[in-house]
Amino acid sequence: MVHLVRPRPSPAPLLHAPRPPLSSTLPLPLLPPPALASLLLGAVDSSPSFRHLRSLHALLIRLPLQAFSLPYLLSRLIRRLTALPPPHAPLPYALSVFSEHSPPDPFLAAALLRFALLTQPPLSPFRLFSRLLGSARGDLPFLPFAFSPLAKSAAAARSLPAAEAAHAVSILFGGFDKHRFVENSLIGAYVACGDVSAARKVFDEMVVKDVISWTSIVVAYSRSGNMGSAEEVFAQCPVKDMVAWTAMVTGYAQNSMPMKALEVFERMAALGLGIDEVSLTGAISACAQLGAVRRAAWVQEIAERNGFGSNVVVGSGLVDMFAKCGLIDEARNVFDGMQDKNVYTYSSMIVGLAAHGRATEAIALFKDMVRRADVVPNHVTFIGLLTACSHAGMVRDGRFYFAQMKDKYGILPSPDHYTCMVDLLGRAGLVDEAFDLVRSMSVEPHGGVWGALLGACRIHGNTEVAKVAAEHLFKLEPEGIGNYVLLSNTLASAGKWDEVSKVRKLMRSRRLKKDPAVSWFEGRDGLVHQFFAGDNSHPRTNEIKKALLELVEKLKHAGYLPILSSIVYDVSDGEKEKLLMGHSEKLALLFGLLTLGSRCTIRIVKNLRICEDCHLFMRLVSRVEHVEIIVRDNMRFHHFRDGECSCGGFW
Repeated sequence: MVHLVRPRPSPAPLLHAPRPPLSSTLPLPLLPPPALASLLLGAVDSSPSFRHLRSLHALLIRLPLQAFSLPYLLSRLIRRLTALPPPHAPLPYALSVFSEHSPPDPFLAAALLRFALLTQPPLSPFRLFSRLLGSARGDLPFLPFAFSPLAKSAAAARSLPAAEAAHAVSILFGGFDKHRFVENSLIGAYVACGDVSAARKVFDEMVVKDVISWTSIVVAYSRSGNMGSAEEVFAQCPVKDMVAWTAMVTGYAQNSMPMKALEVFERMAALGLGIDEVSLTGAISACAQLGAVRRAAWVQEIAERNGFGSNVVVGSGLVDMFAKCGLIDEARNVFDGMQDKNVYTYSSMIVGLAAHGRATEAIALFKDMVRRADVVPNHVTFIGLLTACSHAGMVRDGRFYFAQMKDKYGILPSPDHYTCMVDLLGRAGLVDEAFDLVRSMSVEPHGGVWGALLGACRIHGNTEVAKVAAEHLFKLEPEGIGNYVLLSNTLASAGKWDEVSKVRKLMRSRRLKKDPAVSWFEGRDGLVHQFFAGDNSHPRTNEIKKALLELVEKLKHAGYLPILSSIVYDVSDGEKEKLLMGHSEKLALLFGLLTLGSRCTIRIVKNLRICEDCHLFMRLVSRVEHVEIIVRDNMRFHHFRDGECSCGGFW
């Protein structure tokens, strides 16, 4: 007969349950069956170690438990094995728990498949399922919960064949494809594998849908870039919880629709649905895309008010957000105020400093990072470091860190790292060396690599290498309009108009249209104003253009001469100057001057690279009008102050 004994300090008591101590002389079998099962269940659920669970396992199979109690307790034992911290119990032991019970039990089978999902390599549940089928010889009636680990395993592995297999076996072994829990798991698997149509088919055939079902389809459309369908499904969803709203926020943010993302986030906050880490991250990303300072401050306030001030994920996002909003000092304040920092926090700060041309600070921060034992640089860290070197023309440092990345930290250069190096060498005028680096790459160069080389050719007028780079880009990115424009501009700058005509004819034959240049400016009230090149749609267009003409005359007295080569069309000089005056960043700047006045800070975000003429224009305006101008183009930040730019003319 087994007795409970009074626990000693060491080793741990066999029945380690969070309940008042029982009499040390009470024989376990004399307890009523429900009380005995409850006592044992508490011991299993609170077991602190694999060794302790093995002792409990031995006790369970020796006690005269009722037939329904033992399999349930053993399934809970397997679940507890899953919950223990690594190293996890070996799969053979979990299998032994299942196989020692006869006849085969469906609860144990479901628990075992879940154990395989959470502790074993991807797709292990499928191998285990086949093994269970073979050992049971058809005597094992599966529960619907047994098929969820199969679907989730397929989702984790991003394996569409595995998702289809999970769907098939759920039909063959019990017809559980119509069980809502299984249906939701199958939708999740198809969404993870990118098969939106299969996910939608399962969804449409569901008899009863819950908020998980609706949200999964919203996520499916969001990930595929179809936000129109995501909106339709979201509107039809009868019950919208925080997760459903968050799916819309992140969907808009991930599909470069930041204004929509912030609108949904505002509605979500106004409804009092609660804010979590994921929704905050989506809103932070949206602010970063917009470069909207006032919205950024509002999101930070919400994060702190909801208790996320010390959250390392949110904190890292805030660092990135403030840096992309042009507030690099505020980003540094957030960074310095964080108690917990990981590699993503450091990488965000290094990338931010790089974008603002503060290469020396970026390198110093990297050195501080590697002195910490608990933070190891990753591939993003080195992208930031190499970008910093590129934006500052630090060729020697760039070469050093590119070599150190592999030799010291064991990080193999990716195409993104090569892109940074090609950009660094190319901007420094070492176009031939950059070309040699591309031809010697240990990995296949992607469009970013050839694009960096083509950009360098545009800066330094190397038309021959430009044509080679463009040829590769036209194959890799046949719809990438920017590549055709860049080659056309390079050839136009060299006066090769016949070849320019051929490129433009190719663009027309492929029905490609140039992305319009657009700039954004955030007003005092937080409203974001949008300006296109040659824009006449703004309500204050006439006022803006009149003020622009007056400012140009004022700047010409200060030495301004338009850089007509910034216009690559074969038109007259007068027409070129007229086109330059319609550039979107100039219109945004003039609107900023009209609404904010002198001695202020004007922030502008542009979707394309700022041209040489606009760069000169901004420099002179900052001196003549006594304003600070911060421009974020698609390459970096430019801080114009007192007639100088933070890039030092190197961009």
